[in-house]
Amino acid sequence: MINTSSTKATRQAVIRYDANRDLVWLFFRPWILIPRLFQILISLLILTIRMLIQGSSDDDEVHKNLAKSLLNTLTRLGPCFIKVGQALSTRPDLVRRDWLEELANLQDNLPPFENSEALKIIEKELGAPAKQIFEEFPDEPIASASLGQVYKARLQGDYWVAVKIQRPNLPFILRRDLVIIKALSIISSPILPLNLGFQLGDIIDEFGRTIFEEIDYKLEAKNAEKFSRLFRDNPAITVPNVEHLVSSKKVITTSWVHGIKLKDSKELRKHSLDPTALIKTGVVSGIQQLLEFGYFHADPHPGNMFALKGKTGDLGHIAYIDFGMMDTISNTDRLTLTGAIVHLINKEFDLLAKDFQRLGFLSSKQNLIAIIPVLEQVLGRAFGEEVLSFNFKTITDKFSELMFDYPFRVPARFALIIRAVVSQEGLALKLDPSFKILGVAYPYVARRLLAGETEEMLAILLDVIFDKNGGLRLDRLESLLDVLIKDTKESEADLLPVAGAGFKLLVSPNGTLLRKNLLMTLIKDERLNTDDIKNLFKLLKRKFKPKQIAENMIRKLNPLTT
Repeated sequence: MINTSSTKATRQAVIRYDANRDLVWLFFRPWILIPRLFQILISLLILTIRMLIQGSSDDDEVHKNLAKSLLNTLTRLGPCFIKVGQALSTRPDLVRRDWLEELANLQDNLPPFENSEALKIIEKELGAPAKQIFEEFPDEPIASASLGQVYKARLQGDYWVAVKIQRPNLPFILRRDLVIIKALSIISSPILPLNLGFQLGDIIDEFGRTIFEEIDYKLEAKNAEKFSRLFRDNPAITVPNVEHLVSSKKVITTSWVHGIKLKDSKELRKHSLDPTALIKTGVVSGIQQLLEFGYFHADPHPGNMFALKGKTGDLGHIAYIDFGMMDTISNTDRLTLTGAIVHLINKEFDLLAKDFQRLGFLSSKQNLIAIIPVLEQVLGRAFGEEVLSFNFKTITDKFSELMFDYPFRVPARFALIIRAVVSQEGLALKLDPSFKILGVAYPYVARRLLAGETEEMLAILLDVIFDKNGGLRLDRLESLLDVLIKDTKESEADLLPVAGAGFKLLVSPNGTLLRKNLLMTLIKDERLNTDDIKNLFKLLKRKFKPKQIAENMIRKLNPLTT
């Protein structure tokens, strides 16, 4: 029986990140600051020297030992440094593959803290010993991560749950190390070969804010439930249920997920799971979070995503866990990002420059006349005709080049967004090295545009397919349809939902502006002109091929039809 009054009495307010407060706090405790500072500096110096000496070796055994040394150093230095290693573990394009295998252990295979400590935390937080709360509670955790460790327990009957318990003394450790890391970053930033467009201190502050939110398990429970509501109608996404009666600020209990971690494509295939279908689900759900919901999982590494049995169309089934690191994106930024993807694909670099300005990558006072040709030269030349084949890393590399010579900067609010996209792409690349994120992102955006699901999406659609004089830009519309056709693997019949959504938009109240613009194309220079409309119908007939669609539909309904 859980003593709820005792539980409430033992709960303490979670300490929020405050860089200035923590700096003063640590400055007046030199007996804490000085030994820890020396430990960090010596550990990093030894690691750096070893990498400089042995990093260029062609011997696989040398690199295996280097990877273990990196893993051990980050593990010894604690949670803040482990988080850095976790981010690196999702980037096969930045880190050697043999190193990744070692760094992957940082996700959920770290040394656990004492089981007796975990049992004390449960009793203090939940008001009763674990043996009284759970029908079965193990003596060892099933996984141990940077901020806590997880036990597989039985709550009642055959109902198994995951019980995550926070590491002891964690707020103190985080406050201490974040102050030191920020100080070292500010001191070393002038000599580092970086031009990130922002101060390293700002990124450390953003990191500190999110990591302190991550250790508030009550907040994580709310995040999980919000995320679950957003995907409640999506059978491809599963979110575990939170058991509030056995959760607190330092203990969170959720239903157990029976799945395979998204770590290795061979392991997935061994369980008859399709890595490509799972990748697509992860990427599409990630795009939905950013561009549709405006609320996203900022830490989608392999330890936080599980493959489940089953498929919905060409999408595999996955489960998300660990909702400590979540963030939001404003409606303005979300819609601007959607438009920027369209403008990038269509090579409308004047509009793309304005998008960057709205997002804060360029100053609102910046003269764009000099920037537009730079964007066209760098991005246009790099992408050429195969823009959909490029990944996010290609784009970030190009912007890194621009930031050295032009006034681009990355707003601090985009730190977690970039982390989420990079982590998602890194996970996909790990399972399929040929994966290209734009090849999935743009078809998704194209479908939403053609369906005109919201007033904002309709405004972007109108901006895409009508020019400033009200004329139809059939080449842009054809480009959108071509992307969907390339993304459709079976037949033109699979485009019927898109055609249906477009027709529904045209006749719905939301389609008033679209109908008005189409009518305006009939009148040019005070004369009736039907050329654009005729060409529109020719385009639709050519792309959708009504006769072939009808035949394919009949064939699907009756496979015996020849």
